[in-house]
Formats: sequence, structure tokens, C-alpha cells
Amino acid sequence: MNKNNQKTIFLFLTAAFLILSDQVTKLLVKGFVFGGLNVHGLDIGQSISVIGDFLQITYVENSGMALGITFGTGKIFLSFFSIIASIGLAYYLYKLGNFSIWVRIGIMLIFAGAFGNLIDRVFYGVFFHEGPLFYGRVVDFIQFDIPDINFWNIHYTHFPVFNVADSCVSVGVVLLIIVHKKIPTFNEVFRKEMLTEATTENPANETE
Repeated sequence: MNKNNQKTIFLFLTAAFLILSDQVTKLLVKGFVFGGLNVHGLDIGQSISVIGDFLQITYVENSGMALGITFGTGKIFLSFFSIIASIGLAYYLYKLGNFSIWVRIGIMLIFAGAFGNLIDRVFYGVFFHEGPLFYGRVVDFIQFDIPDINFWNIHYTHFPVFNVADSCVSVGVVLLIIVHKKIPTFNEVFRKEMLTEATTENPANETE
């Protein structure tokens, strides 16, 4: 096994750890009963101070995207889009074996975050008897205080409540912006595969 394959495996294992961390923290906040284990979580809207008013654990749920962003499109569409996006990101990460490690880390973080919130949307409704498959709500709980913002119809007394998965996506996006010059084009990523297929279909090309 070459070093690139080892790094790819390590990145997927890291993604799995981040996804597990995301789910464990959400379940501790929401609370659950499973196999005789009864964990009492918080009530919706309940807050626990961690560092005064600056950092609090505040339990909220949303049916939209990261950081509580919502839009008018149906919930089922968002759930299916999340599934497709997660599969696409996993495959893209797998194909990035020969490119910048920083780009690969950025994609890994976005994948981990997308998959973490995907679990909420797809399974939480059924697991917590709150709705059918694909209609779960995402659990958010990390709240940071910020100076009050009042601009037109925008009013914030704190940063939108988020979770570990949201953090992964945000850090991944910022990292990719920083190293954007190292992000390969579509042709660079899939060129080897396309050349291999072309050679297989036209063996004569090998002697040209």
C-alpha cells in the first residue's frame, strides 16, 4: 500500500471519528433511550453556561441547512440532496489521492460535516418517533455570544447556534478558500481514469 492510499484511509478514519463525535454530542444534548440506557438531555431552548454568556450549550433543532439556514424547498429534497452530496464528496475524496493534502483535508471536513447532519435528517425522525424517514430535524447546541447586530431586517444577539458537523463544514470551506490555487480541475482529477478507459477501448493507442 502506497503512502497516498494510507493517507486516504487515515482521512476517512478521521472523518468517521468526527461523525461519531458529532452524533455523540447531539445525542447527549437531545437525550435518548436505547437498550436500557436512558440519557436525559436538555429541553428545547434550554441553555447551560460554559463560559458565562460568551459560550453556552443551547439546545435547538432546525429542519434546514447548516447554522439554521432554511429555504422554501421541500424537506425531502434537502434530505435526498444531502445523501447525493455526501456520496459525491466521499468519491471525490477517494479520487484526490495524488493531490494536495490540504485540499484533501478540506474535502474530508466538508464530507464529515455533511454526513453528520445527514444522519439527523434521515434517521432522527424515526429514531425519536418524531416523523418518518428523511424528515428528521438537525440538532444544534453550540452558542457563541457576539455584539448585537441590527441591520435592516437582520437582528442577531448571538452567532447562529451550530453543532460539530457545522464546524467541520465551515473549517473545510475556509481551508479550501485558503488553498484554492491547489484545488485540481475536474480533468486533472479524472484524467487518469479517462485515459485508462480510452486505452482499454483502443489498444492501438499504446503503440502510437
